[in-house]
Amino acid sequence: MTAVPRVSGPTPVAYRVQAKSLHAHLFAITLTIGRPARQQVVSLPVWIAGSYLVREFSKNLQGLTARQGQTDVTARQLDKCTWQFDCQAGKALTLRYEVYAFDNSVRTAWLDRQRGFFNGTSLCLRVHGQEDHPHQLTLVNAGLPADWQVATALAAKKTSSRGFGTYLADNYEQLVDSPVELGTFWSGSFVAGGIHHRFVVAGAAPSFDGTRLLADTQAICEAEVNFWHGENPGGNSRLAKDRPPHQHYLFMLNAVDKGYGGLEHRNSTALICKRADLPRINQPKTLGPKDGYTTLLGLISHEYFHTWNVKRLRPAEFARHDHARENYTELLWFFEGFTSYYDDLLLRRAGLVDDVAYLALLSKTINLVLQTPGRKVQSVAQASFDAWVKYYRQDENTGNATISYYTKGALVALCLDLSLRQTGNTSLDAVMRVLWQRCPGGLMTEGDLLTVLAELSGQPFDAQIKQWVHGTDDLPLQHLLQHQGIGYDEEPAALADQLGLRVTEQNGIHIKSVQRGGAAEQAGFAAGDEWLGIEIGQGKSMQGWRLSRLDELLVYLGDVKEFRAVLARDRHLYTMKIKLGLATQVQLAVNDPQRVGQWLGIA
Repeated sequence: MTAVPRVSGPTPVAYRVQAKSLHAHLFAITLTIGRPARQQVVSLPVWIAGSYLVREFSKNLQGLTARQGQTDVTARQLDKCTWQFDCQAGKALTLRYEVYAFDNSVRTAWLDRQRGFFNGTSLCLRVHGQEDHPHQLTLVNAGLPADWQVATALAAKKTSSRGFGTYLADNYEQLVDSPVELGTFWSGSFVAGGIHHRFVVAGAAPSFDGTRLLADTQAICEAEVNFWHGENPGGNSRLAKDRPPHQHYLFMLNAVDKGYGGLEHRNSTALICKRADLPRINQPKTLGPKDGYTTLLGLISHEYFHTWNVKRLRPAEFARHDHARENYTELLWFFEGFTSYYDDLLLRRAGLVDDVAYLALLSKTINLVLQTPGRKVQSVAQASFDAWVKYYRQDENTGNATISYYTKGALVALCLDLSLRQTGNTSLDAVMRVLWQRCPGGLMTEGDLLTVLAELSGQPFDAQIKQWVHGTDDLPLQHLLQHQGIGYDEEPAALADQLGLRVTEQNGIHIKSVQRGGAAEQAGFAAGDEWLGIEIGQGKSMQGWRLSRLDELLVYLGDVKEFRAVLARDRHLYTMKIKLGLATQVQLAVNDPQRVGQWLGIA
């Protein structure tokens, strides 16, 4: 690879990472601080940007030692993740430590005989006072299989053909915002919007159709670059914000038996999906809303949209991340919710799903919100602020007390978009682009959104934002969708929603949660119960049936709406009377193709 010019100025903070043991899942890290302070402090982050939970990464750090030359330096631990060294100022300080890496998610680190992966927040101690200095990362292939490769969005300084060697970051934030993939992954590339994109996939089955994944991802990236910058990004404009903010991009996908998720980074994203959701050779090209590959493409669309919306345009509270504690904002409904609105919408604009599939995806989001009792308890602004203690720490009562800033935030975006289109002047697309252009340094407040909404529409939106974002009333979805040419029908909900239950069905029916005000709660069901069977009828005509799956109820009940459930709780048996509820779900359809086409951007 082409060498990067030598960094001038402060001596880089340098990390050397190698595998100590694949079987013990241990990385060995050497950190060299060229010019330490007299009492140098280092710490490991407690959270990673984009995932709002204190995860305590320091729990996996072990064996920390320090030396200056041949002299041992004593480390004094100040708190759960911070250490101080009484060292000689200005003389190179070398720290050595190990990190246990056995979390197969996108958030932390993993190492075994098949694959390696890490985020800098899990491996790289922060050198206090030198966060803005250049940082250097050297990846060593010692202890790894000979055919392993490296993928990372960091700039290469001097690397081998397989990617091992030295990489540079402008500062600590850039270093820890650039995850590293190690292994024998599949790799492909394409150009979209004039930007080079690379896609690597670990764990794919032999049936994997990489050509299709590249083509479909390219279509998504083209649609999103066009969304933010027009069909000719950059053009002859001298404004930097008229051009895409990244010159290259890396998708890293880990295919596993069961899993789903993604985490955005400045020039890359880490993804995880079910192996069965990858596109397969000779798979039909038409995508339905329930296809696993549709779900994967929606995830890709979501994380790539974050390149603009949260990584650059971001809450003012995120001007500089504090890696030692929670970083609060009430704006996740905008940055995650609006991204969730556009992820599926841009699949439609990219031609990867049709109207029917898109409206089915939107119907699913609407039903998720309307079937969550917590929407009447918590506003979506509160949900954003409470993400640290509620969204990422879900339990059996979460749905009764909270609302997702992803799903309701997406519906707030939908309502704003359709409301703006009804004015005949503008759309949410235009609002997003103006915010991108105007927010100083990318830092945004709710006031900035209100200003742009009023400016482009010619009318204030303060009342709507107060009601939709800071209130708990239901959104005016039916009126706005019907006005846009969408049929809004209601039909009986799924059986679990008529009962007001969420269950798991492995080795019987186990109650996961009971919805507030639902039939099951009124009958006395509780989370943790095992549903053994039902009794129908009275006296000699009474019949009892053993259940192993919830849908077996439909076989035994027929037209019966009221019955007795037999439950086990702490090895006690209970019989409870229950009556099916009248829950409904929303079904959307195209009534006016022209108006729908104008909204979806395909007319």
